[in-house]
Amino acid sequence: MQRKIEGKQRLLNSNGELNDKGYATELILDYHRDDIKARSYRIKEWDYYLIANDDFAVALTVADNSYMGLISVSLLDFQKPWYKTTSIIKPFTFGKLKLPSTSKEGDIEYHDKRIQISITHEDGNRRLKCNMKKFTDIQDFQCDIVLKNEPKDSMVIATPFAEDKKAFYYNQKINCMTAEGIALYDGREYRFDPATSFGTLDWGRGVWTYKNTWYWGSASGLVDSIKFGFNIGYGFGDTSAASENMLFYDGIAHKLEEITFHIPMIGEKYDYISPWTFTSGDGRFEMNFTPILDRSDYTSIGLIASDQHQVFGKFNGKAILDDGKVLEVQDLLGFAERVYNKW
Repeated sequence: MQRKIEGKQRLLNSNGELNDKGYATELILDYHRDDIKARSYRIKEWDYYLIANDDFAVALTVADNSYMGLISVSLLDFQKPWYKTTSIIKPFTFGKLKLPSTSKEGDIEYHDKRIQISITHEDGNRRLKCNMKKFTDIQDFQCDIVLKNEPKDSMVIATPFAEDKKAFYYNQKINCMTAEGIALYDGREYRFDPATSFGTLDWGRGVWTYKNTWYWGSASGLVDSIKFGFNIGYGFGDTSAASENMLFYDGIAHKLEEITFHIPMIGEKYDYISPWTFTSGDGRFEMNFTPILDRSDYTSIGLIASDQHQVFGKFNGKAILDDGKVLEVQDLLGFAERVYNKW
């Protein structure tokens, strides 16, 4: 079942439960943090941006997970391959980061002695600026990147959790924004050419249950000189009303049904750097995935734990649009991840 949400309304009712559930191609439901009736420490809000081309990428995260805020910067080099992620933890933020209630407007500004980061709306574009001291032990990091040409359609889901009526996930993923700008690190200039560089936004607001494992994959690029991207995944609550699987071709969304991630294993452990495959229930998304690097991170502090594997690589295979047109995908840079959280 793929239920499309049609009517504009408030996201939550007076009981703090979803008014509607399913998918949309725009941010049609109105989110208000004050409407939440769950315990405040269960609220999770984040903006995650990925800017990438075939050679390198920058990822910026600002998250307010209530009992803990997170500002994170990643630089990835796919040619070496190499990556570095540096995160700053802020305890007991509980909404103090003031993340906007919509992705369409509202700016994010944060600064302290170590980092200055801003995500602003300027003339219909998004500007991402960051200056982090001691990104590594001795090197700073800077970037100034503009995302333009936001497509008409995006992936939006409103998802409940079966085990808690007041838990939900409201999420928008925007693919295929044109990226232009520069990042500076260790005397090197990483320049994002708008002809070959693309930006992705993961905008998430919700109330989460304690233990979760999710799978997410995304790519943005060109197929036959036309912008093409996709968003795939599961594990974000009860997706029986709709999956978040969607193709984007020339700015238009094409809805997919269920997709399965096939991650190779050695014994009882995942082998993230060996080739993966992806299959779909409707036969419209069949891909091979060749990893380049695994951006992994493991944290365990008392009751809080996170095991993250965001694997970047190249997708090869086929994707079929709503009208039956078959797209042959060749060496499209993207990522696929498996994340386990106790939070």
